[in-house]
Amino acid sequence: MTDYPKPPFPKQEQSLPGSFQKMDPRPDHGEDSWKGAGRLQGKVALITGGDSGIGRAVAIAYAREGADLALSWLNETADAASTAELVRNAGRECLSLPGDIADPAHCRKLVAEVVERFGRIDILVNNAAHQALFDSIEQIPDEEWRRTFAVNIDAMFHLTKAAVPHMPEGSAIINTASINADKPNPKLLAYATTKGAIQNFTTGLAQMLAERGIRVNAVAPGPVWTPLIPASMSPDEVAKFGQNYPMKRPAQPVELASAYVMLAEPMSSYVSGATIAVTGGAPMI
Repeated sequence: MTDYPKPPFPKQEQSLPGSFQKMDPRPDHGEDSWKGAGRLQGKVALITGGDSGIGRAVAIAYAREGADLALSWLNETADAASTAELVRNAGRECLSLPGDIADPAHCRKLVAEVVERFGRIDILVNNAAHQALFDSIEQIPDEEWRRTFAVNIDAMFHLTKAAVPHMPEGSAIINTASINADKPNPKLLAYATTKGAIQNFTTGLAQMLAERGIRVNAVAPGPVWTPLIPASMSPDEVAKFGQNYPMKRPAQPVELASAYVMLAEPMSSYVSGATIAVTGGAPMI
């Protein structure tokens, strides 16, 4: 087992959405460790939040497994450029698409640009997320509540609705949920509420799309060492992040990638409506 870092971590903070290049320790996205085996050869994947964190790890794995990629990201230019370079170094095409998926028109534009370049979408990874912590419901601004929903669940609907007509039989949709869907952190009330919605969206959509041959699944991570952590938590919370989980540490993004590859590959053709928990031993209902 890889000896990944455990808390206490150096106290640190960033502004949202954050950059992995400013984190200490720097996250492991599989840059040096992921070895491909052609499991996604010739596929086309659109990944939101593809610049850093789980999205970057999935992008690296998918590219090395043979997929061409479109990466959606907000404004983290350096992170996105680094990820796109790794995809191209794996010999795959990479379409890099900045913009705010909270805007339904941008979601539709994203899909249109991917289809224009590649002709179809075989894998849609709805991964991008927004979170902020508050001690009481009175502290949560209305605008913050709406933005969390706009990014985390509304965008998932708009992207999926636009993408499905361009997804052939055998395609896969993978949504990033969270252990917060079952065990909500009260300080993450808005975020946790969207993650519960994502699980219901996933299981309902899996039934809706089954006859069209499109599978829909979710991955539910526990704590993961991504830029969202120093960008949304206090330095004291960052320092002890993940220590209350059974493995006494957060996951590194690369540790999530195998779940996303498994759910996307054709060999998982009967897996739909499932949620894969990657929680370091913490139980989910």
